Amino acid sequence: MLRFTTLCLFITLLSCKDKTNSPSTHKEPENLIAILDTIWQSEQTPIRLRDSIIALYGAESEKAEVYQQEYRKNHSINMVKVKRILDTYGWPDSTLIGDNGNWTICNVLQHDNLKTREHYLPMMKQAVLDKKLEPRFLVRAQDRIATDKGELQIYGGQMKYYPDTKSFNLWPVYDPKNIDKRRTAIGLDSIAIFLKARFNFEWNLEEQLKRTAAFKKLKAKD
Repeated sequence: MLRFTTLCLFITLLSCKDKTNSPSTHKEPENLIAILDTIWQSEQTPIRLRDSIIALYGAESEKAEVYQQEYRKNHSINMVKVKRILDTYGWPDSTLIGDNGNWTICNVLQHDNLKTREHYLPMMKQAVLDKKLEPRFLVRAQDRIATDKGELQIYGGQMKYYPDTKSFNLWPVYDPKNIDKRRTAIGLDSIAIFLKARFNFEWNLEEQLKRTAAFKKLKAKD
C-alpha cells in the first residue's frame, strides 16, 4: 500500500513539473500595424532616395542604381512578410492594420511580379466588396496587370520609362476621352490632377489620343 501511494505521489509531482516547464500554447496576437510600418519604411525609403537621384542625374545614373538595388533586396523580404499576412488572415480589417496598412500591402504587391499580383487580385476584389479596401487600390492593381500583359490600361495609374526618349510617359490608356468618367465613377481624382500630384506630369489629351492610336495600330500587327 505504501509503495502504491509513493508511486502515485511521484506521478503527480512529475505531471505538475511537466505542466510548469512546458511552453504556453497561448500566443499573443501579432502587432500587424508595427510589422507593416516597418515594411513601409524599408520599401519606400530607398524608392524616395532613388527618385530624388533620378530627378537630379537621370534614370540611368549609377547613384540611382545603388538605391534601386537596396529597394530590390528589401522588397524580396517584404514580399515574404506580406504573403504570410494575407495567407494567414485573408485581407485584414483596418482595425488590425491601421490607416496605412492597405497602402503598405498594396504597394508591396504592386512592386512584385505579374504572377503574384494576379494571384491576390481575387482577394483584393473581395476586400473591396467587404469594404476593407478602397476601389482605388484595386484599379491601380488592374492597370499594372494590364500594362504587364501589354494591354491598354483603364484608369491611367501607370507610368513607364521610355529609353528611346529618356523620359517617363503614361502607358497608353483605353479611350482617353472618357478616362475621367471612369475615374470619377469610382471616386478617383481626374487624370490631370492625379498625374500632376503623383508624377509631376502634365496630361495632354491630344498627345495621349495619338499614343493610344499608335499603340493599337502596333498591336494589330502582332
